[in-house]
Amino acid sequence: MKLIAAWVLLSLPALALAAGTPVDAPAEPAISAAGSLMQVFIGLVAVLLLIAGTAWVAKRLGVTQGGASSLLRVVSSASVGTRERVVVVEVGDAWLVVGVAPGSVNALMTLPKGDIQSAAAPALSGSFAARLHQMIEKRRVK
Repeated sequence: MKLIAAWVLLSLPALALAAGTPVDAPAEPAISAAGSLMQVFIGLVAVLLLIAGTAWVAKRLGVTQGGASSLLRVVSSASVGTRERVVVVEVGDAWLVVGVAPGSVNALMTLPKGDIQSAAAPALSGSFAARLHQMIEKRRVK
């Protein structure tokens, strides 16, 4: 009995192979590697264009500036080294002078809130021709 069961089990793959595929079954289309690669490439380009378009719209609408707080405002800043800065920050009714370096922020002093005095550019006297004439005269004197 065991011998007959073993013979039936071993002959099943041969019987399946002999049966073959039906004549009226449609043939599967050949899968093209170039077509698949092109489909993946087009999908990648579409995703990258979607990311770039979203970033452009966000920039145009000012979404990137959404984190601005009315409590803090940078009044002025000046570079004092390659990576160090002195920054004046307005907090409520006071100005904080802060030293900023890579990895550290140190409070330098606290000032009462004041007015911003803009550095006025020296006014040019007269027209361009008059200014040019003055410059030429200065060079002649030297």
